[in-house]
Amino acid sequence: MECNRMRRQRFCHLHFGPLDSCRVDVPAFAGSCFGWGASYAVRLCLLAIWTMILLSGCHSTPDTGAMADAYFLDPGKDLRALGRVALVELSNLSNYPQIAPELTNALYLATQKEQLFGLLVIHQDSPVWQDLQQRLDSSQAMRQLQTVRETLQCNGLLLGTITQYQPYPHMVLAARLKLIDLTDGQLIWALEQVWDSTDKSVQRRVERYYRQQLRSEHTPLTEELVVVSSLNFCKFVAYEVAATLRPARE
Repeated sequence: MECNRMRRQRFCHLHFGPLDSCRVDVPAFAGSCFGWGASYAVRLCLLAIWTMILLSGCHSTPDTGAMADAYFLDPGKDLRALGRVALVELSNLSNYPQIAPELTNALYLATQKEQLFGLLVIHQDSPVWQDLQQRLDSSQAMRQLQTVRETLQCNGLLLGTITQYQPYPHMVLAARLKLIDLTDGQLIWALEQVWDSTDKSVQRRVERYYRQQLRSEHTPLTEELVVVSSLNFCKFVAYEVAATLRPARE
């Protein structure tokens, strides 16, 4: 039979969410462990102790760290020192061409709200976009950075790829992004994540996002619109991405 510690660890690492989902049939378990031949007072005492162990050990897993393992941010770099960053319209590996400009625009607006640096957007219909792809894909990419910096008059380059997008049967979006310091060629920030609208963690974060962004207009319907509208889903994704650019607050 499992000891109390092992059983508590099993329950507390399931990450089912709220405390009320972290349950065990206390009377049945206590009966099997201690036997019903013990005195009534002893049984009550043991049950109370076991309940306290569960309540102290089982807790909901916060969503605040949901993106923690999805990105890298160089703690030795101050993003404000970049001054101006070129946001390159994202490359797109999906079969839906409209998603690239939609997510790029959402990233522009969400990043601007962080007030870390100025942004210059380079769209795919610009000759500069094609030139950048050729320069960065070349074997001399690192040597090209100084030329890129002088051409764009920016100290940073924010670019990436939409690796997956599907609007149905449910919304899924996956992306890889990175921010390069053009002054020294170092990677300052990078992110790779998948947002799946059927994921319970994503659903909770969508609910919290709308509570924060649309306090007076928040309804269950607005949450549903996020997971069926590409524009709204892109806004949610961009909001989470932009939040990772902020240094961790101690």
